[in-house]
Amino acid sequence: MIQNIFDSHAHYDDRKFDGDREELLLSLRDSGVRLLTNIGSNLQSSARSVELSRRYDFIYAAVGVHPHDAIDVPEDYLEQLEQMAKEQKVVAIGEIGLDYYYDFSPREMQKIVFEQQLRLAKKLGLPVVIHSRDAAADTMELLKKRRPKGIVHCFSGSTETAKEVLKLGMYIGFTGVVTFKNARKTLEVVEMVPLDRMLVETDCPYMAPEPFRGKRCDSAMLQKTIEKIAEIKGISPQEVADITNRNACRAYEIG
Repeated sequence: MIQNIFDSHAHYDDRKFDGDREELLLSLRDSGVRLLTNIGSNLQSSARSVELSRRYDFIYAAVGVHPHDAIDVPEDYLEQLEQMAKEQKVVAIGEIGLDYYYDFSPREMQKIVFEQQLRLAKKLGLPVVIHSRDAAADTMELLKKRRPKGIVHCFSGSTETAKEVLKLGMYIGFTGVVTFKNARKTLEVVEMVPLDRMLVETDCPYMAPEPFRGKRCDSAMLQKTIEKIAEIKGISPQEVADITNRNACRAYEIG
């Protein structure tokens, strides 16, 4: 079994874990998971992420407002995020970005809230965790303008976009999508991205890899994602786990 795994993007505050959250989290060490970052998507889930980081020594937190929730931000949301970010184990602002697939928030509002949070991260000296879906051009425009440090998570763009992300010095996160039969574009990106700029993540409870696709995802399933990346890169799964663990610690400035 692969050891030393760092799940760089999880959502254990999600209600899908309400029935067995503590039991599951306490079992992850037995599945080779050493560390994870729980990612906020609005003010409420960010607060829950902070609480998880307080409760479990292997969990870190990110706080931020997802583009889906940009339409509902209160006037003082940046002040609330800044206050949460003072917590010792808050390691990033995220997840933030643009989502033109669902358009749950107006695009102009998404861009305003995204840029405001990029500026907050710069002010606080924190990395960002970026969500971008069907919005590559506008995402890259703002990233090039603000030049944050951090991660583009669950990468779904082209190799050309990935190269632009790498030029900015950012890391790229890969989920169980790499195991999907229709993931040709993502696999091309995995081939291109250097190992020292690559992270592994679940985005749980979503994005479960094969053969668990359609089920609730958890960090134990990263074994399958890591095995697929190892196959593509021609190295052992343990090497992938060790390298991506080091990368995640650098990206989140842990240790």
